[in-house]
Formats: sequence, structure tokens, C-alpha cells
Amino acid sequence: MTATMGAQVRTAVVALGGNAITRAGQAGTSDEQLANARGMADAVCELHAAGWRVVLVHGNGPQVGNLAIQQDEAAHRVPRMPMYLLDAMTEGQLGSVVTLALHEAGGGQLPGIVTVITHVVVDESDPAFARPTKPVGPFMSADEAKQRSDELGWVVAEDAGRGYRRLVPSPQPREIVELEAVTALVERGQIVIAAGGGGVPVVVDGGAYRGVDAVIDKDIAAQRLATALGAEALVLVTDVARVALDHGTEHERPIEVMSVDEAQAHADDGQFPEGSMGPKVRAAIQFLRAGGRTAVITNAALAGTSLGPSGTGTRIVAAPRPLDARIGA
Repeated sequence: MTATMGAQVRTAVVALGGNAITRAGQAGTSDEQLANARGMADAVCELHAAGWRVVLVHGNGPQVGNLAIQQDEAAHRVPRMPMYLLDAMTEGQLGSVVTLALHEAGGGQLPGIVTVITHVVVDESDPAFARPTKPVGPFMSADEAKQRSDELGWVVAEDAGRGYRRLVPSPQPREIVELEAVTALVERGQIVIAAGGGGVPVVVDGGAYRGVDAVIDKDIAAQRLATALGAEALVLVTDVARVALDHGTEHERPIEVMSVDEAQAHADDGQFPEGSMGPKVRAAIQFLRAGGRTAVITNAALAGTSLGPSGTGTRIVAAPRPLDARIGA
């Protein structure tokens, strides 16, 4: 990014999972979501106080699932909306929740906070469209699943013995449609909430865009946004303090620092399963390969200090450096 008044301006993109806003076992009430968002808001305030411009990306899995249930239950009264519009709805919903939490945590000391409903271009020829794999929405019986498949053309499949669910594609993000607007807001010092839930997936259709039913991985979308913004750091927030090698075994060991080449080698060895750390480590690697300086994987409690001199969490850096090297030092 450019410098302001002679000081280096540093931008960090922070990716927060939707499960952090609606936690396991919770119903997902508005009070629960706001209370959970306050923890992430504290981390954003810490980063801002340390001189970082922050762009926040959030997941939307539990929220879009609940919204899909509402759509299904009310289908006899109002028309169902397509999945890409549910993505847009949750961008607005969670943008409001996070904004209110930030205003409360910041005590009136933060700059403007802006939510950008973000559309993300995907390729209509992406192989993911030929093989939908991402389960979304409510569980259904076999009879309900067949009815939805026959009436609506849904792809359905059994999900871990718990019932049937709709499967949608998860294509790779290619371009952020609102990048210019997000860039302008960041350069004005605003805290920006963008690409919520991975963004609203669209394909290029002539001279315009057309929404498609898909789910974009939130961490990969955050990486694409961070790279396009020229951000220095990417912080991927999860439910553990650090990434571990040999996770779940007696040889488990947490990682404080590793180079991008070390991360790639561990990923190639199968250390980071696809349903766990795989997408986050892959996003970190792609960010660093594209010119980013450092990526951090940690939890919400440590995210606020993860880019400071103490360097909490697991830091993945572009090149090997001493263990006491910190991006904020």
C-alpha cells in the first residue's frame, strides 16, 4: 500500500469463520451472534491500535444454513431465493453484527466501518460445477431429498449418516468485482468488511454478471482479496492457537514459525487434512507465493497480537528467518 505522512501503511486481511459467530450447540440468535462477534472485534481493535489497516472477511456457514431452512419452511408463502442471494443476505446480516460489535469494542475511537456486499467472479467452466461437493442447508429425509431433486434439480447426497443435504459447487474465486471500491475505502483508513462468506459467486455473462448457486471457500477468497489489495499480512482465525504437526497423535507438536516451503512440504505429506487445516494452509501458501509477507493461523483470542513483536499463533513467512523475527518488530 502507499505511505501516509511519511509512515508506512500496513494492511492486514483477517478471515473469521462463520462458526465463530454462531458456535457449536448454539441456536444462532441475534444476541448470541453479537456476543460472539465481540471477541473478534477486540482483536480488530488491537490490530488497528498497532497501526494496521484491517479488512475483515467472515464465513457464513451456520447463518446461510439457517436462512436456507427459513426459505424451505416458508416456500408455501413466499418464493424461495437462489443460493447466491442467500449469500448476499448473510453478507448484510453479518456485516451489521460485526459492525455493531466493532463500534462497541472501539468505544467511539475507530474510524468508519463499512460493509461491502462483494461479488466474486468464478469460471463457469470450473470443474467444481460438474461435481458439486459442498453440503448446504437443512438435513432431509430420503423422500424429501428425492422430491427436491425432482422439483428443483438439486444435487443431493447423504451426509455422514445424519440425513440428506443439498450439494452445491465450490469453484475457485477469480476476481473481486468491488475491488476498486474496497481499495478506496482502505486507503481512506476505513475498516472494511468484505467478501463475506467468500462473496456472492457470479459468472461473466456478456458485458454483465450473473449469479450462480455455489459456495466460495472463505479463506481462499480472503487470500485473493489480500493479494489484490497488496496486503502485507493475512490472518486466518480458527479455533486453535497454533497449527500442529501430527495432530491428534502422541507426537503432536505445535508450530510457531515455518517458511512457505516448509508449509508446502508438510501439506504435501498430508499433515493438513482438507476438512481441517488444509484450506487455511493452502490460502496462506498462495498468499505468500503471490507476494504477501506473512500469514498467521491462530484463534480469536490471539489474533489481535499475532502481528506484533510477541508474534502469537503460527506464522508462515515467505522465507526462512530467525524464530525471534516478527513482522511488527
